[in-house]
Amino acid sequence: MFDKIVIANRGEIALRILRACRELGVKVVAVHSEADRDLKHVRLADESVCIGPAASVDSYLNIPAIISAAEVTDAEAIHPGYGFLSENADFSEKVKQSGFIFIGPKAETIRMMGDKISAKKAMLSAGIPCVPGNNDPLPDDNKKNLKLAQEIGYPVIIKAAGGGGGRGMRTVHTEAALINAISMTKAEAGTAFGNSTVYMEKFLEDPRHIEFQVMADSHGNAIHLGERDCSMQRRHQKVVEEAPAPGITEEQRKTIGERCAKACVEIGYLGAGTFEFLYEKGEFYFIEMNTRVQVEHPVTEMVTGFDIVKEQLRIAAGLPLSITQDQVKIQGHAIECRLNAEDPKTFMPCPGTIDQFHMPGGPGIRCETHIYNGYKVPPYYDSMIGKLIAHGEDRKSAIARMNTALSEIIIDGIKTNIPLQHDIMNDSAFAAGGQNIHYLEKKLGIY
Repeated sequence: MFDKIVIANRGEIALRILRACRELGVKVVAVHSEADRDLKHVRLADESVCIGPAASVDSYLNIPAIISAAEVTDAEAIHPGYGFLSENADFSEKVKQSGFIFIGPKAETIRMMGDKISAKKAMLSAGIPCVPGNNDPLPDDNKKNLKLAQEIGYPVIIKAAGGGGGRGMRTVHTEAALINAISMTKAEAGTAFGNSTVYMEKFLEDPRHIEFQVMADSHGNAIHLGERDCSMQRRHQKVVEEAPAPGITEEQRKTIGERCAKACVEIGYLGAGTFEFLYEKGEFYFIEMNTRVQVEHPVTEMVTGFDIVKEQLRIAAGLPLSITQDQVKIQGHAIECRLNAEDPKTFMPCPGTIDQFHMPGGPGIRCETHIYNGYKVPPYYDSMIGKLIAHGEDRKSAIARMNTALSEIIIDGIKTNIPLQHDIMNDSAFAAGGQNIHYLEKKLGIY
């Protein structure tokens, strides 16, 4: 195991990684921006290094500064967390070239799975079902594109090959709107991702978002840890996640999960990853792979008893997986509510000082957050300030426990989305389970 690592991230995920390191006896170097000197994990770390001003581009996205921090502290590896540089192949490559270990997949794997077209081809080759559509970049030929859309059948969706996180996509319902949609998506993709390549797929109108958690080591072993349902979304951003997914059978879990694990071996995957699918009318359709730990990994940990972050560290250190597939057991049900510093009605970010914070408790409750009394939520980063997770013997019990926890939690001084989460937990359609990805937006009147 490593002696010391750098955590190249901030907030609750940085604190989560620090806690895993503590359990493994690994020393921690916290890198931080000037605005994040008072973050909880920075205070708790063995060492800390300021890597730049508040702006992400000058700090958490500053590759030379992060690698320099590893050099001056004599660290051995760098954990990217999620967001920022976690899926940046160039960062992974430069970490390795500088003599350190990147706690995640190889650069070539990140690059392959980061391009949606090459990812789709790799998955089809591995026997993973994909959304019907073209497997090559759209040409600059309007006639060919119109013919392709006609063959796929409207509605179609135009996607950026280098996109992700719900960005770089446009739905087209009519032939008259197609050419303009392709042009606009190409322009946006070039600006946002530095890659104007786009492709076309069938637009599934009422799907759910279901994803499979995988782990793979450097010894040719790979397992899956079951699925999560992430269908409660607003503008393609997840709001509530749960495991297991309502209505998915053990046979479906086994079939798709084993295919995902097999695909990991075939592409030489390393570490934690997530295969994301759209699920409609009993069929799974691969959309992308996240080559990092997910925000929602705790719900999988709660139902399997398996520590995903500790396993990331073990795998990066060259150790084999600590369990086999037949040792993975799904127990009970878990739900995660993302806690954001934002107005619950307008969704505008709400930075400011936390006047009072009280963490909920009780059986099956887990609260992952970096905030504390007096902490100032900065305006420079994502508005998520924590995650509340509830585990119960079944879904009904998990929802009841979440409701209790949401009633107990106190975050004064700023506005949060807790009222929205309370509303979702008491929604009859959510209680029934299996709602599609458009349900929450329709409920909020924005779809």
